[in-house]
Amino acid sequence: MKLIDSHTHLVHFLRRGMADVIIRNAIAAGVDRMVTIGTEEGDWVESRTLAAAHPGVVGFTVGLHPTSIEDGWEAAIEGLEESLGWNPAPVALGEMGLDRFHLPADVGEAERRFDRQRAAFRAQLKLATRIDLPVVIHSRGAVRECIEMIDAAGLPWKRVVFHCFTDGPDLLEPILSRGGRASFTGVVTYRNAENVREALKLQPLNRLMVETDAPYLSPVPMRGKPNEPAYVRHTAEACARILDLSPDDLFSITHANTMEFFRLGH
Repeated sequence: MKLIDSHTHLVHFLRRGMADVIIRNAIAAGVDRMVTIGTEEGDWVESRTLAAAHPGVVGFTVGLHPTSIEDGWEAAIEGLEESLGWNPAPVALGEMGLDRFHLPADVGEAERRFDRQRAAFRAQLKLATRIDLPVVIHSRGAVRECIEMIDAAGLPWKRVVFHCFTDGPDLLEPILSRGGRASFTGVVTYRNAENVREALKLQPLNRLMVETDAPYLSPVPMRGKPNEPAYVRHTAEACARILDLSPDDLFSITHANTMEFFRLGH
């Protein structure tokens, strides 16, 4: 059976001259597709280059990560819209959203940066409502605020995934009730992540997706090593155990869900 890594950062490996090896490792491990995620204007062209070099294997997204929002971010939004006409084209917008974890300690500066995050997120959501693409959400310490902003934008929730979900069922439920979904990383394998495992159990199987978020968050038994798409198998196998499914069934379900969400077969 085949697997898809629904969220990875292949540009990290490209800049180190390792992308081709990492992609070969993934294919050898049964990962036949991967979606590399845009986080700033500087990585969008590199992501497109990877997708062009690996057609049918690598898809890419374009977006502004909340920790990448600097003064003058408005110009990047124009570039974001222009990138939608590229060939190959992005398969989704994002990752975008809100992040309180990386704010500075100074209260005034933190609020200024968070206001800037909100403005950039609002602009990206506005663009997302005008085009028919999925949206990848980054939320750290701000799930309810992200939900409120998505609601206010009028974005169809069936097109929304909260990636790397590390909160509990209480924060996943309002996402699911609206028609959205979460994707899960190697965090589900960590000893202290029982709340994430409980959230995993809440997610309907027909919306379940798995990811690495490589090079971050390596799953057990690969902790301590840089993560890579090949390791999504460990996360998927852990999810299968938690959900009392066979690995083959879990692989098949998540593969079909991810293909449909990102329209990778189109």
